[in-house]
Amino acid sequence: MSLRIRLSRGGAKKRPFYRIVIADSRSPRDGRFIEKIGTYNPMLPKDGGNRLVIKEDRVKYWVSVGALPSDRVARFLGDAGLMDKPATPANQTKQDKPKAKAQERLQEQADKAEAAVAAAAQAAAAPAEEAPAEEPAAEEASS
Repeated sequence: MSLRIRLSRGGAKKRPFYRIVIADSRSPRDGRFIEKIGTYNPMLPKDGGNRLVIKEDRVKYWVSVGALPSDRVARFLGDAGLMDKPATPANQTKQDKPKAKAQERLQEQADKAEAAVAAAAQAAAAPAEEAPAEEPAAEEASS
């Protein structure tokens, strides 16, 4: 039996309320569960004390038995300090990235900036190469 620590939705339409439960991974989201170990009310302000309530001792027990938290619950537990905070997947959403044409423009700007830096470095290196060539000629004349 594969146990999961996950959210079970309750509340009214457009007014969600979640229970944090231990359930078999094969049971439905709002179906049968083994134990209720906390609540999450997203309608409360983020700094509200009752927004997230977790029974820490029960979470530790169920994790030691082998229950795996869902992604959202793992983040909650990471914020509470009960386990390591999971890394956010890089491909989770594309909404924060610019569209294709904007990415092309940014790439072109980066290429132009790279070319300008390379040209400036080459221009700075060219006089440095010419200067030592003049110095040996001056030494030969003085000898």
